Amino acid sequence: MAASLLAFLLAAGLLTITPGVDTALVLRAAAVEGPRRAGFASLGIGLGCLVWGAAVAVGLAALLAASPLAYAALSWAGAAYLCWLGLRMLLRPRDSMGAAGAAATSNRGWFLRGLLGNLLNPKIGVFYVSFLPQFVPAGMPPGPWTFGLACLHVVLGLAWCAVLILATRPLGQALRRPRVVRALDRLTGAVFIGFGVKLALSRG
Repeated sequence: MAASLLAFLLAAGLLTITPGVDTALVLRAAAVEGPRRAGFASLGIGLGCLVWGAAVAVGLAALLAASPLAYAALSWAGAAYLCWLGLRMLLRPRDSMGAAGAAATSNRGWFLRGLLGNLLNPKIGVFYVSFLPQFVPAGMPPGPWTFGLACLHVVLGLAWCAVLILATRPLGQALRRPRVVRALDRLTGAVFIGFGVKLALSRG
């Protein structure tokens, strides 16, 4: 049991620090809007992973992995969402942290961005299906264990998000300059569109 947990923590830790759309979202929120907004985005990301972990535990994600139509539908929905966010940032970059509408900058707005970004990405569910069972010790109930491993992955993710948020604090003043805010919006928008296109072209 200890060996399985240690192996999982090592593998999941390396996967957690691999840059992706979640990293871009948290960094952008922390740099432009401060640690509070980034914290809510991180919580949304974590909840999205927990939902997928629960789905794996009860077998729903396995059904998704076996259904090309369902996988494609969710992939296209996720891709459309990411591209929509990206285009908004590219076409309407902000000059300051208060320039956008309340819905886009509220705590709830950032939480939903993190949550929907993960819920609409079926690759997370398929990844959990193929990844988590490898670390379930022999003789242990697979459902509770896979969900427990997903919870550990979320804890690692939240810890990494905290590191990212703290890393932006020394540069907070510079990162809030209008020119930098616009550049960050456009860069993050381009990253989101890139991930959206990649998700749309994914075949599982």
